[in-house]
Order: sequence, then structure tokens, then C-alpha cells
Amino acid sequence: MTSFAAVIQLIYVLAAACFVIGLHLMNSPATARRGNQVSTAGMVVAVVATLVLLIHDGTVTAAGWIVLICGALAGSAFGLYSARTVQMTAMPQLVSMFNAVGGGAAALVGIYDYIHVEGLPGGVLGTTTVATLLDAIIGGVTLSGSIVAAGKLQGVITGQPVIFRGSRLINIALGVVIIGTAAFMLGTASLPALLVVVLASLAFGVMMVLPIGGADMPVVISLLNAFTGTAVAMAGIVIGNWALIVAGALVGASGGILTKLMADAMNRSLANIIIGGFGTGDSVVAAAGPGGDVQVKSIQADDAAIQLAYASKVVIVPGYGLAAAQAQHAVAELASLLEERGIEVSYAIHPVAGRMPGHMNVLLAEANVPYPQLKEMEEINPEFARTDVSLVIGANDVTNPAARRAGTAISGMPILDVDQSRSVIVIKRSMASGYAGIDNELYTDTKTSMYFADAKTALADLTAAVKTLVG
Repeated sequence: MTSFAAVIQLIYVLAAACFVIGLHLMNSPATARRGNQVSTAGMVVAVVATLVLLIHDGTVTAAGWIVLICGALAGSAFGLYSARTVQMTAMPQLVSMFNAVGGGAAALVGIYDYIHVEGLPGGVLGTTTVATLLDAIIGGVTLSGSIVAAGKLQGVITGQPVIFRGSRLINIALGVVIIGTAAFMLGTASLPALLVVVLASLAFGVMMVLPIGGADMPVVISLLNAFTGTAVAMAGIVIGNWALIVAGALVGASGGILTKLMADAMNRSLANIIIGGFGTGDSVVAAAGPGGDVQVKSIQADDAAIQLAYASKVVIVPGYGLAAAQAQHAVAELASLLEERGIEVSYAIHPVAGRMPGHMNVLLAEANVPYPQLKEMEEINPEFARTDVSLVIGANDVTNPAARRAGTAISGMPILDVDQSRSVIVIKRSMASGYAGIDNELYTDTKTSMYFADAKTALADLTAAVKTLVG
């Protein structure tokens, strides 16, 4: 390694340190913005260092520079446009597509490296081949799997588990083909064999995600994010780039930890999730409890406002319905109004509320909700017993008492103990089921009142009604 290349590698280490520091700062909402800025600065340093190295080496032709510049401009424009225009409810789909792009790009690095050195004397054997193959395999699975996951979340592909006779045998066969062909390539350089590995990996990614239902999509996105990081780390090993290795390892490790935490929050093993068959994401059922058809109690804005205005403690339980209606500012206004009356207000945040981790936290932070009011499940559950009114906004499976009973689709899943409140108001547009595809027994509880309306409209009406009472 020349002295110049050594300096560049040290700069990569500096960039990697920025990634680590940035990730650490993101542990706290108070420093999360600074952490994002530090991480971004690290990436800018890494990109500039790479461009300087390419200029110094003179290995890139004029045509190559045109491709690099056009690609960078196109990617930057798309990223900026996506960040500014995507709705929060569509953020999981965007994250999934970014996973696909990252995995695909990493796979291309490995494929190109293999093609580039395949003709060298003795082929490409040993450690480099292992990293290259892992890069191509993991990147291929991530690319196709993430596209299918985004399609399921967007509704382009059905949210129901797609399982057909022999589908799991196909998965096993694809796994055997991938492992067998990769093992063959460790001793023999073969471009056709690499093509087989890539195609089989792409097919495996599709077949892996199709059987997984809408209820598990947030976990799958987190898993695929971990795959993307691992593929990037492998790409860094292939081309000897320290920044890629560290960045990819960070994403892979953090994504893996997050996947485990989310699976635990749903009381489901990762193996059980990958096998699939849980949740629909788009089914609508009539209100029915364990004993058959039952009636639910409906409520209007004025009656709900009376309960809220004369309570001592109110817990707000946000769910995907809040995000879909973009009602975060409306709920923050209602909460502020209640606090002015001396009412204790807090928010109960379930780990898998919404469609991705931290979904509710980000939404409420956007509406300037004080972070101390956001209570995680373990912290808020003991408080429900002394709560006068729990206001559930578009949250379904995470509040379903059926999870405490054996024999249901969500048995054993940790839930918010909303049913222990003295009174419950549920804002929901209909009696549609959640992603698990089963009735929510909370809705038929005698102390639960259903307010059927769009979340944003309902919260505006509640705020107006409370103001009338106060006035």
C-alpha cells in the first residue's frame, strides 16, 4: 500500500468513527438530530476521499467519470425528492426500497469483482471468493425480497400470506442450489455458476417474503435492513474499503438487534416469522367476540369530550390509524388543551405500533409532543389501572386482550393493557380487523365506547367539544 492509499484508509477510519458516534447520539431524542448530522458528515468525507483516490490513481476514464457524475446526481435528486415528498405512512415502503437498492448495489460490487479477476491465473479462490459469494447471495436475496415487501405494504401485492402447494419445497431446493453452487465455486472459477447463484438468490428472496403476512412486515423490513448492511460489509471486504466494512457491520448488527427486539415484542420467533402465514393486512370483518356476534357501544364527540375534560389522568394510545390520517398535530392540540385543565396526559407507545419501529415516536415528535410524555409499553402498562380514560386512536392488535388467551393468532403477544382503564374511547373508521385478521375483544368490552370517524376529523371534533365545555 502506498503512503497516499494509507492516508485515504485513515480517512475512511475517521468516516467510520463518525458513523459510530452518530449511531450512539441517535440513542436519545435530544441528540438524534446531531447524530444524523455527524453520520452524514462521515459519509461526505468517505465519498470525497474515494473521489480523490480515483483522481490520484487515474484509473477512471472520461466516460467512467460521466457515468459516476450522472449516477451521483440522479441518486441524490431521487433521495432528496423522496425525503421531501414521501408521507410518513409510506415511510416503511421507502425504507424497503432503499434496502433493495443497497442490497442490489452491494451484489453488483461482488459480481463485478468476480468478473474482473476471474480470468487471472488460478481463478479467484480462497477468502476473496467467500466474501464475493456472500455479497452476491445476501445482496440478491435483499434486492428481490425488499421489492416484494414494499409491494405488500403499498398494496401492489396482496398483504395476505401467499402460500401454495410445494412453495416451501421450492425454498429448500433454492437453498440447496445456492449453497451447492457456491461450494463448487470455491474450488473452480465459473461465471455460469455465478449466474446460477445470483438467479437462485433473487428467486429465494421472492419466495421468502411472499408467504409472510402483513402483520410481520415491519419485522421483515428490519431483517432485510440487516441483510443490506451485511451485504455492504461483504462488498467492503471484496474491494478493501474500511469505511464500507464498518458502515455495513453497524447496519447489519443494529438491524439484527432491532429484528430480535421486534420479534420478542410480538412473542414470535424469527423462524416462525420467516415460515410465514400470519396476518393479512387487508381483511375486514364484522364485530364479533369469542361468543359470536355482539353489539358495540357507539359514542359521539360531546359525550367523549365530557369523559376527557373531567378526567384526572388520560392515556393516549396512537396506532397506524393516527399515522394514516396524519392526525399527529390534532392529537397534540387536544392533549395540550387537556393539560391546561390540569389533566395528566401521557402516550402509550407499543414497540410495533405503526408499520416500522419508532413510527409513532417520530410522528409525535414532529407535532412537538414532549418526549417525557411518550411512555414505552413496560413503563405505561402499570399506569392503566389508575387511568380514567384511555383514548385509542387507530391501534388494533397491540391493544387486543385476546393475546392473553391461548388459541388465538396473537396468543402471548405483549400488549398495552388498555382494558384495565376505567373507561376506553376507541377512534376508528370501522370495525375492520388489524393485521392479524382477528376481532379486537377490547371493542366489545362494556367500558369501551367506539367513536367511528377518521382520526383527524374525530380529534378536531373532540377538541372543539372540549373547548365548548371549558368556555
